[in-house]
Amino acid sequence: MLEVRDLETAYGASQVLFGMSFEVGAGEVVSLMGRNGMGKTTTIRSIMGLVPTRAGSIVFEGEEMRGHASYKIGQLGLGLVPEGRQVFPNLSVRENLVATAANRAGNAAPWTLERVFELFPGLAQRATNMGSQLSGGEQQMLAIGRALMTNPKLLILDEATEGLAPLIRAEIWNCLSNLKAEGQSILVIDKSVDALTRIGDRHYIVERGRVVWQGDSAELRASEDIQHTYLGV
Repeated sequence: MLEVRDLETAYGASQVLFGMSFEVGAGEVVSLMGRNGMGKTTTIRSIMGLVPTRAGSIVFEGEEMRGHASYKIGQLGLGLVPEGRQVFPNLSVRENLVATAANRAGNAAPWTLERVFELFPGLAQRATNMGSQLSGGEQQMLAIGRALMTNPKLLILDEATEGLAPLIRAEIWNCLSNLKAEGQSILVIDKSVDALTRIGDRHYIVERGRVVWQGDSAELRASEDIQHTYLGV
């Protein structure tokens, strides 16, 4: 579904990605892992057209996306839950969700307000509250719901549970597990090895702007030395 090959990205004279390569298949949950500052978020921003790339290829369902405007990338079927959530603070929960609603792929059972509220009952209770009035966990749920309302073929989450309370983290992981069961393709950045290996199919570890390890969940759980070398603090 998504193929990233030899991607290079820089901010001015400071290069961040040095040949980043990975792929996500239809229906898969794939993670990008690694310590802070290693290029994971820059990879996501590159895929979504939010930063210019210097070299490489980003192919989604056979179409080269490198150089596309962000809105065109979204229209192709990529839905982003950005780092920091970035909900619209002066719109209500309901308005945040309606603002992004689209079903360009013509899904027979598209995401609707009712489906999002069923997935996150707490949001239904806060439907008329402004985005700025929500807790961090509620904002993350809203950001996920907002992305789902675009009916994405590929859902991308940057720091899926960072800074959230344990109960909220568990709810987010349960949500992602349910989405996987429905066949949703997901690319996720997070630091929780345990949670990612429970729901993930394959994992890529990023170090200094390139992939240094890849494997499935069983391989990652068994590779304590890899975890210590590239993921330990």
